[in-house]
Amino acid sequence: GRRPIEPTPIATRLNPVIWIGSLVMRVLARLFTQVHIEGDLEAIPRSGAILIAANHASNADPVLIGAFLNQRFGRPLNWLGKREVFEWPILSWLARHGGVHPVDRGAADVEAFRSAMRILEAGHVLAVFPEGTRSPDGRLQGAKDGVAVLALRSGALVVPIGVGDSDRLWPKGGRMPRFTRSVSVRIGAPFRLGEALATTNASATAGHLRAKEAGTNLIMRRIAALLPERQRGAYAGEAPEA
Repeated sequence: GRRPIEPTPIATRLNPVIWIGSLVMRVLARLFTQVHIEGDLEAIPRSGAILIAANHASNADPVLIGAFLNQRFGRPLNWLGKREVFEWPILSWLARHGGVHPVDRGAADVEAFRSAMRILEAGHVLAVFPEGTRSPDGRLQGAKDGVAVLALRSGALVVPIGVGDSDRLWPKGGRMPRFTRSVSVRIGAPFRLGEALATTNASATAGHLRAKEAGTNLIMRRIAALLPERQRGAYAGEAPEA
């Protein structure tokens, strides 16, 4: 078997690696495009567990979300990253100090779930892509239900984010970013999934599976509402529930 990889400490403060890395990434991003940040950042608390849920259309998404929001939040983001990143010494060092937690894609999702719960239960910020993988065409794909389970079990505040047009900046399969007019990072209103489900008919018949499915759909509809219409994909035409 492969050698075990040490777990990453939870990112709890904006250390020099995160500060400098975010600055460098912001400069690089602005060489290729204009980045528009929209949404009420003041509505996001400076303490307590936060689960950021975003669409995933490009390699640029973690950079656009992390580099532009770390300082604006005043809190570092934690991420789940594939184990292979940690097999390169320099990347491994950067990932460990940048809040990236190794996940073995070949293993059960239990490992990823445990890492995610550890971050949220400790009251920190975790960013996830509910679709699980990059969209091939920029449009939202059907999501996995792990994000709803995390939100319901942890009670974390969910912050939906729509990254618009990042697939034009760096499409799936592209080796490098391309010059593009602009991309948007739109931050939606934070909510607690349990409370949101309780106000909808979706949970009236709630069993465990039903709550997971309804919760996943609710989160994805809120992400879709933050995206350009062409990117809403599987969740097009569905208004988010209040």
